[in-house]
Amino acid sequence: MKKIFIFIVIFSSNLIFLNADIRINPIIVGKENSKVDIIVYESLTCSFCANFHKKIYPSLKTDYIDKGLVRIEFKSFPLDLAALNASKIAHCKNDGKSEILHLLFENQEKWVKGDTIDELNKNLKDLIKSENLDLDFEKCTNNKDIEDFVINERIEGVKKYKVNSTPTIIINGKKFEKTLNFKNLKKIIEKLI
Repeated sequence: MKKIFIFIVIFSSNLIFLNADIRINPIIVGKENSKVDIIVYESLTCSFCANFHKKIYPSLKTDYIDKGLVRIEFKSFPLDLAALNASKIAHCKNDGKSEILHLLFENQEKWVKGDTIDELNKNLKDLIKSENLDLDFEKCTNNKDIEDFVINERIEGVKKYKVNSTPTIIINGKKFEKTLNFKNLKKIIEKLI
């Protein structure tokens, strides 16, 4: 976690250094005391991750998250620069909410196209504008605190869980090794609740 120093000038012209933490909130949905904790390592340019958000997550939310049985944390594991920039956008409001993340996955085909990072960035900017997200693309993508947070999530995934592809699902600390579909997730969850 980065530390910043704030300088306050007192009338005697002495400087006082205050140490303040910059905290980026993780994106989490569900109650903290749920019986099942799921971590999803994902890249915003990964079509399989988008599929998870479109086809699997809604059933997880209805059947388990909304009932207080499952808590899910979405962790960034960007596979390219476009995914890194999109992860910064998802975290930019720093409210820990998942709406922007889901929006980016649901509209992946609109912004993940083009031959250069400039084209992908332009598409991402256009999506932000068309959805009235009230985010400044440049400010979000140039925020080093958010960038460090995203990169550290990726590093943690590799070191702690040996993540090497996306999406990678961790359920109560154990890597989910079966084919990723709702039926297989449901079997594991039902055993844990």
